[in-house]
Amino acid sequence: MINRRDFMRQAAIAGVTAGSSLVALDSLTTEAKGVKWEVGCFNRPWTTWGYDVTLRSIKAAGYTTTGLLSATRDEPFLRPGTPAEYLPGLKKRIEASGLKANMGALRSRHNIPIEESISEMKQQIDAAHFLSLKYALSFGVDKVEEYAHYYKVMRETAAYARERGVKLVMKPHGGGSSASAEIVAAIKAVGHPNFGIWYDAGNIIHYTGKDPIEELKPIVKYVTGFCAKDCGQLKGDVMIQFGAGKVDFAGVFRTLKAGGFKGPVMVECCKIGATAEETTVNARANREFLEKVLASI
Repeated sequence: MINRRDFMRQAAIAGVTAGSSLVALDSLTTEAKGVKWEVGCFNRPWTTWGYDVTLRSIKAAGYTTTGLLSATRDEPFLRPGTPAEYLPGLKKRIEASGLKANMGALRSRHNIPIEESISEMKQQIDAAHFLSLKYALSFGVDKVEEYAHYYKVMRETAAYARERGVKLVMKPHGGGSSASAEIVAAIKAVGHPNFGIWYDAGNIIHYTGKDPIEELKPIVKYVTGFCAKDCGQLKGDVMIQFGAGKVDFAGVFRTLKAGGFKGPVMVECCKIGATAEETTVNARANREFLEKVLASI
């Protein structure tokens, strides 16, 4: 038996404890919502205006990370055979821009002897290592008769890249990297843990017309990066604003989150304006679009 005063005291303590628990639970629920994946931007939208304008534009659009995706005659990036002074100069330009680069695209040839193809790939991996890039990106291969050649070259390249701290990845791009069936086949055939996937939901629609979420599910555990673009239909335009096409970004990101994905997310496309400045406005809008989606999942 307790008196009325002791009863009230104990009831008050119990109420405070319960209230604290509810606050703590609410905090955990809030914290669990949304992800903090890095959002960067490739150079593709600004190739018309040159790379120095590109770097300034990406920075002005609010990004801190870029990727060397679209090589040009003036900017070969990782391509073999570049002048000796090019890579040191490129590195200084990126550093001076205030951006960091995380990925470089590779060019691989599979209608030449395997030894030559591997040699070209190793040169590009060395370039990626020199630029302190974390990822080197392959686009797969289109012709069925070149699949086996591609798999062997990628196996050797993956091993070489791992020794240099570079992750070799492949993005959906038609042919042997069209969708999940082809991607799974490539992963098994290459058979190296340093060979992963940079998913591209827009390309799944563009090259196959299939559902990007369903095509992601069988391969999500291999995905280490995401190329962000939208697309409205098979063979449709990809240089558009996010939300104008059929990519369900929230659904794709939820699938990636459930699969343990940690980023990065790299904006590849936006609507190209008449000027670099107009294009920058569109790139900024696509970044803001993604950040809102990421905060909601």
